[in-house]
Amino acid sequence: MTSPTAEALVNSADELSARLSDTGYLTDEGLATIGYLALAMGRPLLLEGEPGTGKTALAEAMAEALGVHLIRLQCHEGIDASQALYDWDFARQILHLRTVEATTNTSDVDQEAVEKSLFDERFLLARPILRALRETPCVLLIDEIDRADDEFEAFLLEVLSTNQVTIPEYGTVRAAHPPVVVLTSNRTREVHDALKRRCLYHWVDHPGLEREVEIVRRRLPDVPAALAEQVARAAQRLRARDDLVKPPGVAETLDWARALHTLGASELDLAHAATTLGAVLKYREDADRVRASLDKLLAA
Repeated sequence: MTSPTAEALVNSADELSARLSDTGYLTDEGLATIGYLALAMGRPLLLEGEPGTGKTALAEAMAEALGVHLIRLQCHEGIDASQALYDWDFARQILHLRTVEATTNTSDVDQEAVEKSLFDERFLLARPILRALRETPCVLLIDEIDRADDEFEAFLLEVLSTNQVTIPEYGTVRAAHPPVVVLTSNRTREVHDALKRRCLYHWVDHPGLEREVEIVRRRLPDVPAALAEQVARAAQRLRARDDLVKPPGVAETLDWARALHTLGASELDLAHAATTLGAVLKYREDADRVRASLDKLLAA
């Protein structure tokens, strides 16, 4: 009896939203709907948005909500197929060869058999994509695809189209069920149209004030309601500024609220705000600009 696919575990967008909410991730209607459609249609989900809007967190929450494991591939400049797919354990292969040489007479060695044994399952190092194809149902998170190059995108498109890969020395590996695939992009460059056409797409924006307050209250239930609202309001005002190198994301809002609560603050006053800016702003220039007008930020 085969295990049910992850798609079969959710029957509606409302059910997905409720399950994500149970993990602490709050979605709006649009994100819950596109997430459900990606599951129901078996299509990859491409999430674009500013850093800190919760794209990666959504994939993590989906894995938890569906009761499957998360496999993450972190993209970076220069990543290639071998880093995403598989590699061979050369050290163990060499040790295997030496063992064969030490325990077998040279005249009795079957060269073809020895060569074949070098590419046995025990020497195969499965990287994230191969693991996802073999270990479904699961959620495969391909994080920051915009940091990879065109060649890697082409490779990824082929894998996502066929849900299988061929390893020359080993054979073809096919997914029993397609994994749930979530790709994220901070849009440092445009993802090619061919990959976008393969995916369902959603732009993830920063939450509105009401939802951000709810996120803080849900993730940090010990933080007083008044402090949670003050921190969320201040974060919203910081994002509205056009002079910051990196406006804060939701993660920074949570860090700020947690830092203030750790210090015993019951409200966001000038003194506590000034000493905890490092929790919400990660560039010296941003901290200097905000510190110079902190009284106005809080007064607003």
